[in-house]
Amino acid sequence: MKKQVVAMVLVGGRGTRLGDITKRKAKPAVTFGGKYKLIDFVLSNLAHAQIDTVGIVTQYEPHELMHYIQRGASWDLDVNDGGVHFLTPYTTREGSKWQRGTAHAVAQHLHFLDAYDPEHVIVLSGDHVYKMDYQKMLSHHKKTGADITVGAFKPHDSLSRYGVLALNDHDGITDFAEKPDNPQGSLASMGVYVFNRAVLHSVLQSDVDDLDFGRDIIPKALKENYHVCGYRFNGYFRDVGTVESLYEANLDLLDHPEYLKIHDYTTHPIYTRTEDLPPHHNMSPDRVRDAMICDGSMIMGHVEHSVISSNVLIKENAFVKNSIVFTGVKIGERSRLENVIVLEDTVILPHTELIYDKPTVIDNETLWKVGEQS
Repeated sequence: MKKQVVAMVLVGGRGTRLGDITKRKAKPAVTFGGKYKLIDFVLSNLAHAQIDTVGIVTQYEPHELMHYIQRGASWDLDVNDGGVHFLTPYTTREGSKWQRGTAHAVAQHLHFLDAYDPEHVIVLSGDHVYKMDYQKMLSHHKKTGADITVGAFKPHDSLSRYGVLALNDHDGITDFAEKPDNPQGSLASMGVYVFNRAVLHSVLQSDVDDLDFGRDIIPKALKENYHVCGYRFNGYFRDVGTVESLYEANLDLLDHPEYLKIHDYTTHPIYTRTEDLPPHHNMSPDRVRDAMICDGSMIMGHVEHSVISSNVLIKENAFVKNSIVFTGVKIGERSRLENVIVLEDTVILPHTELIYDKPTVIDNETLWKVGEQS
């Protein structure tokens, strides 16, 4: 069946800057905001834009993510003519199709796009936190007559972390550089791209050394005089590729709920796959302040300025502050935690102190090492 738009969602990166958080899972499968996964944001955006044909391009540790998404029912993407397709590395007579960059990953699966013959292809990353109406970007792409459109935003951190672009008065890109030391523009690439399908075929098949959209494809398209435009996105956008940025984005939900508007469940809700858990039980209401507590958790101790995921047990007189606690964690009596990200199913023994000056990732292996050193 021919589709007007097909989405390619890239989820295969190792996420090495997140350290132990992505030791056994792909970055889009990382917990965010207590009840969500990072992948929920892009899948929810696609659902709201009524883009129902999605290729999930996997590579690194895909099992948990594939089990979580399944057929995409939680995001209304389980349709017969389209739906969610997992696109994995594979082997041919010419050799293995192992991905060496974002553009190279999409190039391995052009046959998937050919099957749906779309007019446009939207390429997305599965590990960013934002709400976006992709139909507005597609309308802008058509209105400008662009061959390629790059989503752009104004970051609050260093521009050198991103692809940096400059736009003229007609939103045409006049300069683009990937992670430059001396940025010439003021806008950063979101890693969100709209391509005319014929153009995507052309730029991906021309040179096997062009492995990455930001580093290789967009600069080459500009050099070869393709019509490349930018789309200015004015909403909240976070690339949570580091421990610090993941920690800060979680706490933004507490400190600045107006940024992401996660509680706005009427105009653009974020869908997720939920479990049938009982409500959380806060046994000490005067000891919980400025916190998000998810289903199935039991709070007997103190929680301050923290995000607590589901099925977490915090025992009597334990104290958790400025922390992110993932699913299934057990925190023993009179333990003290501050500025930590506690990974799934970690057991913290009674009277344990884990107090740090900057965000620090804690799991069972980390605790064993701490115990051996002590």
